[in-house]
Amino acid sequence: MLNKEFLQFLYELSQNNNRDWFEKNKKRYEASVKKPFEALVEEVINGLKKFEPSFQIQPKDCIHRIYRDTRFSADKTPYKTHVSAVFTPKGRQTMEHPGYYLQIEFGSLTLGGGAYFLDKEPLTKVRTAIAQDPETFRALVFEKNFSEKYGEIKGEKNKVLPAEFKDAVKKEPFLANKQFYYMAEIDADNCLRPDFSDFVIDYFQAGKELNEFLRRAIGLG
Repeated sequence: MLNKEFLQFLYELSQNNNRDWFEKNKKRYEASVKKPFEALVEEVINGLKKFEPSFQIQPKDCIHRIYRDTRFSADKTPYKTHVSAVFTPKGRQTMEHPGYYLQIEFGSLTLGGGAYFLDKEPLTKVRTAIAQDPETFRALVFEKNFSEKYGEIKGEKNKVLPAEFKDAVKKEPFLANKQFYYMAEIDADNCLRPDFSDFVIDYFQAGKELNEFLRRAIGLG
């Protein structure tokens, strides 16, 4: 279970994002953030396996490093001020696979999923599936539990579409999307709930059927 020290450390890191401070507080990071987060992710994986049996993964497969890659960034701060994990059949190795996402920082909890990384071919397949059966897609997006938790599908959009979708997009605007993901921004204090892993699983399960639609479209389901 996460505690206030978990969030406190992330806050202090956001105010002291430098190597000297982090090295002085590394043991505290490992005890208050790294190990509790690994334990949480393991609990979430165990819950996910009940409705995603192909997710035979370990926390190390899912959790992103706290160290930032600054090589091509104007922001040279060395550490992320959040912790995050991606849940797919092979964790971070299959991030193109529609799955689930968890991110925690001081003041914010993000839960979501869907298809964030879509290359040209899988994107065409998803658009084709939606164009062929827009009613099913819309029923999933506007399903009560899903829409209450996540609102609507998010993602960048194309201004110009391939010829085969130019007419269809007039009736189904979602075809303009280049991504099909969903995210909920929630009060970070929910992390302190004793049933937090169940809370996460409940959110993830709300996106399961939409993920299955996307996987079938791509040819992964």
